[in-house]
Amino acid sequence: MKSAELKASVVRDLVLLSCVGLRPVLVHGGGPEINVLLNQLNIPAQFRDGLRVTDARTMEVVSMVLVGKVNKDLVSRINYAGATAVGLSGMDGRLLVARPSPNAAQLGFVGEVARVDPTVLQTIVDNGSIPVIASVAADEYGQPYNINADTVAGEVAAALGAEKLILLTDVAGILRNREDPGSLVKEIDIKGVKKMVEEGKVGGGMIPKVTCCIRSLAQGVTTASIIDGRVEHSLLHEIMTDEGAGTMITG
Repeated sequence: MKSAELKASVVRDLVLLSCVGLRPVLVHGGGPEINVLLNQLNIPAQFRDGLRVTDARTMEVVSMVLVGKVNKDLVSRINYAGATAVGLSGMDGRLLVARPSPNAAQLGFVGEVARVDPTVLQTIVDNGSIPVIASVAADEYGQPYNINADTVAGEVAAALGAEKLILLTDVAGILRNREDPGSLVKEIDIKGVKKMVEEGKVGGGMIPKVTCCIRSLAQGVTTASIIDGRVEHSLLHEIMTDEGAGTMITG
């Protein structure tokens, strides 16, 4: 969410959902903010298959930006909007344990989620607060890893037994033709979306999103949706209307 207005709108929607009895948990990345600081430090940004290549210097920047800047900004905005937010990273309360990516030789300190302990989250949610999680976690030896925020969201949703996983992105959802914004797939099952990946219709940064949706569904989440975060109130439309606001993937 590069737009301050859209960020404020999403925050207000989260607070509204919390006020009417839902229990949202927010997981965030911060790619644009990371890129700004990397550029200021003359550190090149590199990506492979939608994942940031993360050497030791980049990992320091990722931690500083996600945990120290983006997380606290979101917490402050939610508190100002009338709810109570609690900011965490994967290292807090032993929420997440990371492991290196199988492609560590190419990606560096990019990790996967090895384990989730939702105890600290459950306490926050039961207290009526909104957890805000930065997608940084450490392995069993304390080495920090940069983990894709969508991946973290999917694993956390499964660990909490969430009914719905929603990923906000900068496209309308999954498109049958990536060059045609009007070719939105409104609903698809796991088999169908896997076929689209195999056929090359889903690629780039959408691959980690689809993968985490499939994993969360396999672990008991009822539905997973990829929606357009650029559209004001898309979160409310997805949750509170039959039409929805993007692509819903079902088991």
